[in-house]
Amino acid sequence: MAIEVRIPTILRTYTGGEKAVDGEGDSLSALIDSLEANHPGLKDRLIENGDLRRFVNIYVNDEDVRFLGGLDASLSDGDQVVVLPAVAGG
Repeated sequence: MAIEVRIPTILRTYTGGEKAVDGEGDSLSALIDSLEANHPGLKDRLIENGDLRRFVNIYVNDEDVRFLGGLDASLSDGDQVVVLPAVAGG
């Protein structure tokens, strides 16, 4: 089951500069574990205290995972996951 994960520039040091990587899993949690196995350090940038980091937004097929069950969000073959760090400024 291949799932494309789009990686923001700030996290590409963990993916060898790749802007998109493939992962596996039937849930977001399983996908993140799959990514961690191939790209060590990435999980710590996404998860804190067992939940998604507050300033990291993750979308599955353009839907915010926070409305799909968070780490328990279901994934299917061919889904696209996008990781977006929150941006602040003034």
